Amino acid sequence: MICKAAILAGALALAVIVPLRASAQQDEESQMGAQLFDQLKSQGEIVASSPLYDRLRPISDPITRAVQPRYNYPIHFYIVHERQPNAFAAPGGNVYVTDSMLYFVKNTQELAGTLCHETSHLIHHDSLAKMKDEEAIRQRAIAATILLGPSIKLLLATVAISNLDALHYSRGVEERADITGSDTCALAGYNPWGLVWLFQDFSSARNTPPEILSDHPNDAHRVAMLEQHFKENPKRFSGFDSDPKSATPLTIAKNEPEIFLK
Repeated sequence: MICKAAILAGALALAVIVPLRASAQQDEESQMGAQLFDQLKSQGEIVASSPLYDRLRPISDPITRAVQPRYNYPIHFYIVHERQPNAFAAPGGNVYVTDSMLYFVKNTQELAGTLCHETSHLIHHDSLAKMKDEEAIRQRAIAATILLGPSIKLLLATVAISNLDALHYSRGVEERADITGSDTCALAGYNPWGLVWLFQDFSSARNTPPEILSDHPNDAHRVAMLEQHFKENPKRFSGFDSDPKSATPLTIAKNEPEIFLK
């Protein structure tokens, strides 16, 4: 998730007010996605027109065709303006890719890997699952304070426990999205090793916190999991080259003109 996670969290919090019913799950998911889209639009974040779409769409279209049969809402890709390279999937089928991500990736396979990973969150309905999980965490924290009596120390402790619980859940979600994303890449005809190369590039481009303090698995762990998945499924992955020199370079001129959705 990019820093727009705070906006998504707000949308999730609003939806928690009304308990989900199984029959209403689809409507709830659609409403959450529409809320997020409207917030991004009102903040002038969504890019309506840019040459960047000419690079994104030829890659996203085959991925959409591979994923759409497994997801019950139309899938759309949007570029958003953000300084940090990242992407995130929202409830209801929208996948947002930051313009800086398009400048960051080195090749077509890395961008495809990013999109395949994010569409995995759609397939798994991770936003709804996270909403339910976070509500359960809050309820446990409230129960603890009621049982043990309120105090500053106790409140800090329950918040810390809740956060660690949420972080562990998020790591599991991300690991599953990596695996499903690599399968999607193979299905769409893209080299799944692009995800591995992307994580390696991220590792060399930033200082990452220890995994226990991160809301995502660390890059080395994600690479190891993917390599193991490739090894265990040779029929699916053995035909793909692990050498990044085999990749198709993706060079995009810096600061392409952008027109924002209003």
